[in-house]
Amino acid sequence: MAVDERLRQWLRQGLHRRLRQRTVSGRIVPRRVITHCVSAQRVIALCVAFTLRTCAITASYYAAARAGLLLELAHRQVTPLWPPTGIAVVCLLLLGLRMWPGVALGAFLVNLSLGSSVLVALGISVGNTLAPVTACLLLRRSGFRPELDRLRDALALVFLGALAGMLVSATGGTGVLTLAGAVPTDAFWSTWSVWWTGDAMGVLVVVPFLLVLRRIRCPRGAGPHRWLRWFEAGAMLTVTAVVTLVATRGTVSLLFIVSPVLIWAAFRFQLAGAAPCALLVSVITISAAADDAGPFRGHELSTRMLTLQAFNGTTALIALSLSALVTERNRTHQRIVRVCQELTEAVARLTPADSAPDTLAVRRRPLEKPERERTEKTADPERSPPSPFARASRPAGPPQP
Repeated sequence: MAVDERLRQWLRQGLHRRLRQRTVSGRIVPRRVITHCVSAQRVIALCVAFTLRTCAITASYYAAARAGLLLELAHRQVTPLWPPTGIAVVCLLLLGLRMWPGVALGAFLVNLSLGSSVLVALGISVGNTLAPVTACLLLRRSGFRPELDRLRDALALVFLGALAGMLVSATGGTGVLTLAGAVPTDAFWSTWSVWWTGDAMGVLVVVPFLLVLRRIRCPRGAGPHRWLRWFEAGAMLTVTAVVTLVATRGTVSLLFIVSPVLIWAAFRFQLAGAAPCALLVSVITISAAADDAGPFRGHELSTRMLTLQAFNGTTALIALSLSALVTERNRTHQRIVRVCQELTEAVARLTPADSAPDTLAVRRRPLEKPERERTEKTADPERSPPSPFARASRPAGPPQP
């Protein structure tokens, strides 16, 4: 018996040791080797994914930069709207700060293609990379959410992501151009202001649009109501373009008529409507300023830039803040409706089934006794306690019998 038991234990241990091994290509390989192979394959896959994402970010940055340079107003490298900054901020927010090499490579290639030397292009690309990284760090510090469904998120994007974060790129880029002799010393602050406002507008206008674009889904099998909403959205974009063209290409300054269209977009579609409309308004207005048309005709460059950036900044601020406020209001309304439904269901569960039709009687039954006592006290003044006002107004003297 002892020999059989010992043999059985030996076979069980051998089977357990056998199960801890795996076969690869017909050969028995320990688990440790399999783990190392899987880890190596995972590392290779992560490296390939990182490389592809970096190349995609670089290509997007370069294409957006070439499109932004079509609206240049000063010194060939400064535009009133710099879309690559918004693309960089969105990529770093959604994919992580580890994707900064794609931003740096794209900025370096853009500046190198403009005829700058390698050192100048490298210096400008450092500032263009540090600015989105700084903006993302500030936004994360403030608890920013990419949904932009709170007023605090809209304000954080305006003041931290755009105005504060873009100080890095404007200061670094203008300083490098001044040291290289591409920008005169007396034009430092004018170039710096245009650079700063251009990067800030890239964040204010492009970031909300890209955050909305990633959530858009084509309706499949939707009812007529859903298609009607899409038709309304298309009509809204068309009206926005027409109104902006009239306001920026006419002989009379009518820039203020664009605000009602943005308010309509924010109330009807929240950020999904306000962000595309704000981008469309900014592009059309910048095009008019670059062509010296409409309300920008006959003014100096500084005056045009001041009017343009003030209008674009106000437009973006109205669109973001109003859409966030409407979203918060709708969410609060939904919570109130949900709580009311839960309370109604709770009352229905607590109400007996036989008295369910007479809900009003059930609700009034606990109030019958207090109501009767209150009625008796009112009918019998001697039982009710004296009013403090009556006590205060009673004349002094001996008590009445």
